[in-house]
Amino acid sequence: MENSKDNFSEWYTEIIDKAELSDRRYPIKGMNVWLPYGLKIMQNIDALIRREMDSRNFKEVSFPLLISREQLEVEFEHVRGFGDQLFWVTKGGSEPLDIELALRPTSESAMYPMFSLWIRTHADLPLRVYQIVNTFRYETKHTRPFIRVREIHFFEAHTAHATYDDAENQLKEYTDVFMKLCETMLISPIAHRRPDWDKFPGARYTIAFDAIMPSGRTLQIGTIHQYGDNFSRHYDIAYADEQGNRNLVSQTTYGMSERLIAALISIHGDNNGLILPPKFAPIQVVIVPIPPVDDIMRAYVEKVKSDLESYGFRVHVDDRDNYTPGYKYNDWEMRGVPVRFEIGNREVRDSSVTAVLRTGGKRKIPASDIGNALSALILEIEEKLREASSNMNSRFAMKCSKFEDLKKENTVSTAFWCGRKDCSDKIETDADKNCLGFVEGSAKSGKCIVCDEPGKEATFAKTY
Repeated sequence: MENSKDNFSEWYTEIIDKAELSDRRYPIKGMNVWLPYGLKIMQNIDALIRREMDSRNFKEVSFPLLISREQLEVEFEHVRGFGDQLFWVTKGGSEPLDIELALRPTSESAMYPMFSLWIRTHADLPLRVYQIVNTFRYETKHTRPFIRVREIHFFEAHTAHATYDDAENQLKEYTDVFMKLCETMLISPIAHRRPDWDKFPGARYTIAFDAIMPSGRTLQIGTIHQYGDNFSRHYDIAYADEQGNRNLVSQTTYGMSERLIAALISIHGDNNGLILPPKFAPIQVVIVPIPPVDDIMRAYVEKVKSDLESYGFRVHVDDRDNYTPGYKYNDWEMRGVPVRFEIGNREVRDSSVTAVLRTGGKRKIPASDIGNALSALILEIEEKLREASSNMNSRFAMKCSKFEDLKKENTVSTAFWCGRKDCSDKIETDADKNCLGFVEGSAKSGKCIVCDEPGKEATFAKTY
């Protein structure tokens, strides 16, 4: 790696290019090509999400990409909120369309006319579906792979409930799912209740999950939204209760994107490249045979590979003839493979392998217990990554009791805030930090750091 992680922006771009995660050269700004290695990381994340949602009785669906102008012409703040971000399709061949079509920026306008057909009585509730699809938003700011793009790899869950309380319980389940995912990713986001002016268009309230990045900025990596009946009123989604009375449903959504990969890259990587959490690594262990490689060594390497695969590990043998072992070591370190097994004539004689951990450390382990030994190494790697992530959060987090404290650069600042926009605006103007919102679940209170009025714990930071 030419760039140090201290120079985060250049380091981030270099690591994406060198690890071949995404190709930014596609000739449409903000629309990048998923390369095999990057796509496999995303698919591993998707697979975990699918397992979690399926186990909780969500059903996967796939809605069309196009949304008609009629669907979007609902006079509603949700549609207006995305008005400047829509991509429009106006022709079929050379003929103007009877009605203009838009590429979905998110799927409420596509799904909810169908919800109004699917839901008739209380027996149809709760309705809980999700999809993993591409969404499109005309992003005018500076684009950056996995962080700010125009074609988004998007997970979205949508639910409809008989009561608001049932919808509230759904939000708690979303939080459990997301925090379990982050625990597996070995990162610790902070949950915030977004200010009213920054909530999702059409939501009663939004809870966002923000990850602290190595630059001292934060990245929103997930959101959940309480809609109440805001959408069901406009899309006529209602059910008949047991007494035959017609009631509007209460609704929720939960969304994530490839920003999860951006968080993985940024939080765990180092000056040598990626460090991937083992559960999401396309290759969990790479075997590098050390020349000279004869038939005996090839057979031994194949036996080690087969034994590891029988334990369910994802294994790759780097048998490229035209590269030195040193080149291969650096290449796989840069790609973030958690464990490297080096096998030379000495390892073959000893019936062992030399294990090198991407987080640091080298040791010899017996081939006779190789599956259990690798499992133990992976647990060790996970613990190191978890600890490093926690330490990074602590390094940037700062509790502020005076306004001047907020001005310190490269910090994620916690302070008491009254909730008023003019106080948030002053912090943004004078301290150059955005209001992420009140810290979800915090019962702490005190005087607003701007106006001294009663306030609650909130977070302020520069954001991506």
